[in-house]
Amino acid sequence: MKVTEHLKKADNKTLFSIEILPPLKGRSMNAIYDAIDPLLEFNPSFIDVTYHREEYVYKTRPGGFLEKKSVRKRPGTVGICAAIMNKYKIDAVPHIICGGFSKDETENALIDLSFLGIDNVLLLRGDSIKTEGSFVPEPHGNAYATDLIDQVVHMNKGKFLDEELFDAEPTNFCIGVSGYPEKHFEAPNMKTDLKYLKMKVDMGAEYIVTQMFFDNSKYFAFVDQCRDAGINVPIIPGIKVLTAKKQLTVLPSMFHIDIPDGLAEAAEKADTPDKVKEVGIEWAIEQCKELHKAKVSCLHFYTMGNSNTCKRVVQKIF
Repeated sequence: MKVTEHLKKADNKTLFSIEILPPLKGRSMNAIYDAIDPLLEFNPSFIDVTYHREEYVYKTRPGGFLEKKSVRKRPGTVGICAAIMNKYKIDAVPHIICGGFSKDETENALIDLSFLGIDNVLLLRGDSIKTEGSFVPEPHGNAYATDLIDQVVHMNKGKFLDEELFDAEPTNFCIGVSGYPEKHFEAPNMKTDLKYLKMKVDMGAEYIVTQMFFDNSKYFAFVDQCRDAGINVPIIPGIKVLTAKKQLTVLPSMFHIDIPDGLAEAAEKADTPDKVKEVGIEWAIEQCKELHKAKVSCLHFYTMGNSNTCKRVVQKIF
């Protein structure tokens, strides 16, 4: 079932969904099952599976030469989605990114997903490689999320890269995209950011999942700004539970978000790791209670493999 169908079927009831990371290369699917199993009692409507592009490492070879080697530390997104749907009968939403893939490779991945009966995709440009100052697309690849949307929309109409294909069977993907209540860090201002978000929706995006945030007022303001800009698709809030004191600096650095004064001060005062985690859990519970009361369409949790803290929050809401 498509994400939009889940939301419509819920009839104004707030749904629950999660996002998981593929396990590190060499780990088994049990790591995924261990992350999902504790949350099954809350009936997640869909499960997002992130996609991670390659990284480059340099290894010293005999003679002192350096060899540049491509490494993908968290492979398996397509296979994980298939396993989730087979084992749990829960809809999986694979992330599809621009970085590291040509348009042909993207098309082939989408064909695999379609054959597997996966009809949801979250389309993202993705991050730049750590060694690059800014995002660089692959040769013959998609440079922006809008390019990905264009490719999927064309496939949904039966139009593939090979122009000699006639009467091709169209795919049937529901397209999700990301939104940024605190503005994408590369956008010069919120107005510009909203302009491109509206472009994605006008092109065919059917729902939006937000970047994590810890201040609900920023989410509500973002929704109002979207509606004023003519963006009328569902906007699903993304929730992350703060679990360690180091995240007070790591999360703003990685995701370009603010940590509210109250949360930061309480976490700083906590004198043990367990107390920091309790601060984060209590903050997330209050966040979700307010969002649930506002009848948001879905609460989407960035679990980062930590399902136990997510469970502590969700059991207070659902």
